[in-house]
Amino acid sequence: MADTSFDVAVIGAGPGGYVAAIRAAQLGLKTAVVEKEATFGGTCLNIGCIPSKALLDSSELFEKIGHGAGEHGIVVGDVKLDLAAMMARKRKVVDQMVSGVAGLFAAYRIATFRGAGRVASAGTVEVGGVSLAARSIVIATGSVPIELPSIPFDGERVVSSTEALSLDRVPERLLVIGAGAIGLELGSVWARLGSRVQVVELMPQILPGFDSRLARNLQRSLEKQGLSVALGTKVSGVKKTKKGIALSAVDPAGKELELEGSLLLAAVGRKPYLEGLGLAEAGVRLDERGRVLVSERFETSVPGIYAIGDVIRGPMLAHKAEDEGVALAEILAGKPGHVNYSTIPGVVYTWPEAASVGKSEEQLKAEGTAFNAGEFYFRANGRAVAADATDGFVRVLAEAKSDRVLGVHILGPWASDLIAEAVSVMEFGGSAEDIARTVHAHPTLSEVVKEAALAVDRRAIHAPPPLK
Repeated sequence: MADTSFDVAVIGAGPGGYVAAIRAAQLGLKTAVVEKEATFGGTCLNIGCIPSKALLDSSELFEKIGHGAGEHGIVVGDVKLDLAAMMARKRKVVDQMVSGVAGLFAAYRIATFRGAGRVASAGTVEVGGVSLAARSIVIATGSVPIELPSIPFDGERVVSSTEALSLDRVPERLLVIGAGAIGLELGSVWARLGSRVQVVELMPQILPGFDSRLARNLQRSLEKQGLSVALGTKVSGVKKTKKGIALSAVDPAGKELELEGSLLLAAVGRKPYLEGLGLAEAGVRLDERGRVLVSERFETSVPGIYAIGDVIRGPMLAHKAEDEGVALAEILAGKPGHVNYSTIPGVVYTWPEAASVGKSEEQLKAEGTAFNAGEFYFRANGRAVAADATDGFVRVLAEAKSDRVLGVHILGPWASDLIAEAVSVMEFGGSAEDIARTVHAHPTLSEVVKEAALAVDRRAIHAPPPLK
């Protein structure tokens, strides 16, 4: 009979859960993972981060070959789309990643139990008729797409991100509600593959919460790529038609709009997934937004029960969940564990990419913080020019008195990778001068980060002198 007594039992094998389990095992804790799906990796690896990036890369390659190869002296004939083959490659990428997690569980001798886990009480998890005894229980069940009450998902004409990642044909006209990361990324995929994409956003800018200059410039780039964006527009109704779907909306001026599409993607956010866990019966308290209330040590209102990732406060990001998983495992092993929430980057994988860490200019002005800003454009960078990837800029915001970096905002090629330098500098309380005095290899895109840091002190090298 399988052993059912553990130091740690983790419910959910997404980025937060599987990382928590691996780190706990590394620290010598006897660990079990409970997962209700057939594969490990959660939303991120199966129907989120990884498959969407696979499709973003494939669709970008399709776009470049079809419309950009000639400028490089590469002559191609008619470029045709084999969507089935593209989807098969996506599945191959996903399979490789999820099998990797399974391999790590085996390597670290982490016990795995298939089925929907339920917290019977502090110290006990039930799954598939088996009771697991655990000194510590970790809730890491992630999140699911928010379904608008007036626009329920039907999986055919009104879809969530899950279905939008596995379409068997390119929609002639795709309507997208929500101009956040998910809506813009999936809108970009299908626009590159030939769909006419209309994005509707209630807020006055795309990517609500991001730096406004970054958002405005990204919107211009996406519109050049064929996406139409309606901001400050409220959806008032949806009805099915013979051709697909019709969406009624009201623009900022109060004008009524009628938008028609063959498919509607509702991408208005996600919510914690806590169904069937028995948390209420166990005495675990939630906040007003349905998230699990936790202490700084990730402990819930019930001693011995913990929660991390999308089910608790903070941005719903895989890397945030991973760091919480590591921190919690270390706490459970008697070590100090900590997550610096002020240095968690946000990334949008459109093209150009968008990445931010720290505070925006709007936030600093609202709180009355004096700061200096430095900005540099990719169009003045040799590597970006050589790669024909000149859209965008890097913006560094530093405290006026100390020069400590308070925020960095990047719109441009591989912003998702470039932001890591800014995160590291901010994590160690570094200054714009620290970035400016650090040697960056030439020619690289990272030089734009250095030049933006130099521009904080109005001394960027590869830019005209600032106006006096």
